[in-house]
Amino acid sequence: MTHPEPADLLVLLRELEPVVEENLNRHLATAKEWFPHEYVPWSEGRDFDGVLGGEPWDPGQSRLSEVARTSLVVNLLTEDNLPSYHHEIATIFGRDGAWGTWVHRWTAEEGRHGIAIRDYLLATRAVDPVALERARMQHMEGGFSNSYDGLIESVAYVSFQELATRVSHRNTGAISGDPVCEQLLARVAADENLHMIFYRNLLNAAFDLAPNTAMQAVAKVAASFQMPGHTIENFGRKSVQIAKAGIYDLRLHHDDVLVPVLRQVKALDRELSGDGAAARDELVAFMTDLDAQASRFVERREAARAKQMARAGA
Repeated sequence: MTHPEPADLLVLLRELEPVVEENLNRHLATAKEWFPHEYVPWSEGRDFDGVLGGEPWDPGQSRLSEVARTSLVVNLLTEDNLPSYHHEIATIFGRDGAWGTWVHRWTAEEGRHGIAIRDYLLATRAVDPVALERARMQHMEGGFSNSYDGLIESVAYVSFQELATRVSHRNTGAISGDPVCEQLLARVAADENLHMIFYRNLLNAAFDLAPNTAMQAVAKVAASFQMPGHTIENFGRKSVQIAKAGIYDLRLHHDDVLVPVLRQVKALDRELSGDGAAARDELVAFMTDLDAQASRFVERREAARAKQMARAGA
């Protein structure tokens, strides 16, 4: 026997409120307090030129590779658009009850990420501070708008997005070659993981409540997913550079982001009907095609690396 699934936003918000409260309490009991200033090597800092008449920035002052700098800047600019993200999720989730408490807590925790990463970059002179500020202004002036309709689509998006961000931060730290940077980004990634768990648990509850609607939402989001920083200037070129370095690529997106979330919410094991069943078929076809694309990308990347090594050894 089938039952009608709630589609009205207010009905969904009310039905999912107990799950939000439960996971909010779990999050508050699990999350560890930390302080951005403890992760920044302030002793390396010195005045820049300009108002204080310090030393001008020069690329030779950075100990990071070009791709590490690129990835850090992309990650930071993505974090910088927090005011827009807050507006979007507060508009969807509301500011009352457990929903509102989560929205504000999430925003406060995310705010630490941009503070810590920017302070690290400036204290270590890893990037051009003028270019960084201009990029921040341009990116934030463009804002961010939620591309999805409805509560469940939005929850599905942030479930994938938080995990993707965790992967990007951890891998950026790993290739940075700087233990301080790696420690900082591991701390940021730990926050992102807790955020992902919150949203993933909420998505799982949405599947329990409205499996066909949730399946349609997940299929749509998976097939159209873009990182929130995709409006950064030259994001396409930067993404290719990041992918070639193995920081975030199609293989990681498939294996370490989409698959784990789908498995945890048992998306492909749900009892579905009608449009829900059709959406699952579309999702399976998309994942199969993405897997093949990821394999081709990795093969091309490895071949290019082999040629480069051969030329270097010649």
